[in-house]
This record gives sequence, structure tokens and C-alpha cells, in this order.
Amino acid sequence: MYPKEWQLKLSLETRNHGDVIIVHCQGRIVYRDEAAALSNLVSEFLNGNGRVVLDLSGVSSIDSAGIGELAFLQTLAQSRRADLKCANPSPRVRELLDLTNLNSVLEIHPSLPDALASFQPGQVCADC
Repeated sequence: MYPKEWQLKLSLETRNHGDVIIVHCQGRIVYRDEAAALSNLVSEFLNGNGRVVLDLSGVSSIDSAGIGELAFLQTLAQSRRADLKCANPSPRVRELLDLTNLNSVLEIHPSLPDALASFQPGQVCADC
């Protein structure tokens, strides 16, 4: 049996909401296994026209590796013509996203319903 600190400190649960995949993150997005697990899972869903929302409501902390993985996933989504959005980060996580200027790269919504609603047809895309 592995020592407790070797166990993954990030739980990832997925569910469908129509054609959108919601990934609920619970725990820490930190260096090594946690950040890699998030990246591996989400990259599977970021295929052409894929739609993914990262529900960050359960994330207690994120480090530079986690920030880097979020930036990587956004770049991957753009290269695959997929949509990646984040929802409901805690005040602490939101502050880190703001401090690192990742909020200018990621589409961050205050709640999961807001993020889901942003996928509605007819939305004007200023960057398209």
C-alpha cells in the first residue's frame, strides 16, 4: 500500500449535459499526478467541436503546474477547434487565475449554469 501522500489528491468526475462534457474537479490541481490526470482526461474530450466545462467549485488549491495545465488545455482546445470553459472557481483559485493573467486566456464563468448557457446557439463569437 502506498503512503497517503502518494494518493491522487484530485478527484475528477464527468457527466454529459447535452453535447457538453462537464468535468467536476474536487481537490488540488498541483504538480505531477494531479495536473497530469486532469490534462489526460480533458484532452480526450477536446476533439473537433468538443465542448467541455471544467467545474472548479471543488478545487481547494492550484499551483504553477496546475495553471500551466489549464493554459495547455486551452491551447489544445483552440488547436482542435473545441470549446473549453471554466466555471465557479473559489475566491482563492479565482485570485490565482487573475494574478497569473490566465483569466484573459480562459473563459471563466461565475457558475456552472452560466458556463452551460454560454454554449447556446446564436451566440456571437467576437474572436471567430
